[in-house]
Amino acid sequence: MYNKGLFSDWVPKPVQLLMMVLLLIVVMPLGGVYTGNISFMVGGTGVMQEYFVWANYATTIGMGACMPVVMRMKMRFKVRDKVVILLVLLGILSYINSTTSVPLVIVITSLVIGFLKMMITIELFLPLMVMLGGRGIFYGVFYTFVLILNQVSAYYAVEVSVQYNFQQFFVLASVLCFAMALLCWVFMHDKYFALKVPLHYIDWLSILLFVSTFMFSAYVLSFGKQQDWLNSKNIINASITAFVSFALLAIRQMTLKRPYISFNIFTKSNVLNGLFMLFCLGMFLGTTSLQNIFSVGVLGYDQLTNAKLNVMMAPGIFLAGVVAVFWFKKERPLKMFIFSGFAAMTAYAVIMYFSMVLEFNYENWYLPMFLKGFGMGSLFISVWYYTLDKLELDEMLAAIGLVLVWRTFLAVGFFSALFSWFQYQFQIVSLGDLAVYMDGMTITPQTVTANLKTIQLNAMLAANKKIFGFISMAGFGVLLYVITHHFGKRTEYLRVIRLLNGKSVIARRRERERKKLEEDIKGAAGPAL
Repeated sequence: MYNKGLFSDWVPKPVQLLMMVLLLIVVMPLGGVYTGNISFMVGGTGVMQEYFVWANYATTIGMGACMPVVMRMKMRFKVRDKVVILLVLLGILSYINSTTSVPLVIVITSLVIGFLKMMITIELFLPLMVMLGGRGIFYGVFYTFVLILNQVSAYYAVEVSVQYNFQQFFVLASVLCFAMALLCWVFMHDKYFALKVPLHYIDWLSILLFVSTFMFSAYVLSFGKQQDWLNSKNIINASITAFVSFALLAIRQMTLKRPYISFNIFTKSNVLNGLFMLFCLGMFLGTTSLQNIFSVGVLGYDQLTNAKLNVMMAPGIFLAGVVAVFWFKKERPLKMFIFSGFAAMTAYAVIMYFSMVLEFNYENWYLPMFLKGFGMGSLFISVWYYTLDKLELDEMLAAIGLVLVWRTFLAVGFFSALFSWFQYQFQIVSLGDLAVYMDGMTITPQTVTANLKTIQLNAMLAANKKIFGFISMAGFGVLLYVITHHFGKRTEYLRVIRLLNGKSVIARRRERERKKLEEDIKGAAGPAL
């Protein structure tokens, strides 16, 4: 009557694995917009870039909104019916994005795409978790695969946009969704995962308040620079609406028997420290905007060449995954693995600080992008593992949506907006500093006009260098924090317990910890992107 797998019994195991890999390849990179072809969407639709940045954030917000209810959705519907319908809906939404030029439609479809694709990906986590073994090993393999997949898909999104137009990649994604829906209808079973549960316990008002909170926050971070932050009534009104929505969301959770999200886990030490480290990771990932200014604005790379830079991170991500698998197999402490990730990110910032020159060669990108890839891969795996470690299943599922949005949207979006604002301010200061050496009595207007481009480029380089310098100093501070943090081992009591009660207590304690770490569903929900 029930089947905790995905496929019918007659389907061979290799075919099942192939189907899961194909589903990951199709579903995981899916989004309302693709960062690589945003410039093509701006040129093709004539809409401001900020709308597509907002839509990109909306996909993450939709995934976070789905996480607290994803297990109830999983047990309410039959596996085949749910996956097939979701793939068809995702294909339709991708096709809508390929035909519309209305920016708000793209923002809304991006939000819905994030919500729907989370229901499919959760179906893949559990069987892959069982197949690979421990949660840490699963994180190492899964994150490595997904992060490399995202870089490659972003590159091909740009290549298709260059060869044809940006609509063609959405059409391609739509066709792949429909093809996978047909394959899933053939190979998947039509049974329930477990005892069917009702949907009327889901508090849809809380979901609406959650979406409202972060969508208005995303509007502020996306349009802040364009509308001059607090000098704009729209930014002020959006900020107030986001704050009020979050306050109403928090108050409503206190009145519900089954709250949509839980704030209890934010009192735990590992969660708070994990959130801080995810925030620091967002600081390094936010340098992508500075990197694009340098590569496209200063060095003059086209979009396809710029997309190749992100593919250069793939070897570093792969190495981080290999190290993670061996690290968790040996059950080593996380401290030095996390330290190595932040050290790689800091080294990337230091190299970029010394690389802000007009003569920067393309081959010089290999080392910094390798370090950035290793840092991103190792920190995604280790910090996420540490943040969700030793949490009860109900607590984790009720709060993982907030943690997901914090990691992927708030931290990265905040620092991207901050760096963008500082870059503009520092650029103005640099132009003023360069103007000191220009005298109208000795330099003719014709000479100034001829050198105007060089002056502007040097101002951009000076602004970028100053920001990378601050990031490097902050990176050394983060390294000091990591090396001095206890990571849950403030005092070692095992020797005292052994003296008082004997080794049997130690054995029982280890057995309880082992069972807690091997909760399949918990481990399956943890790596949600």
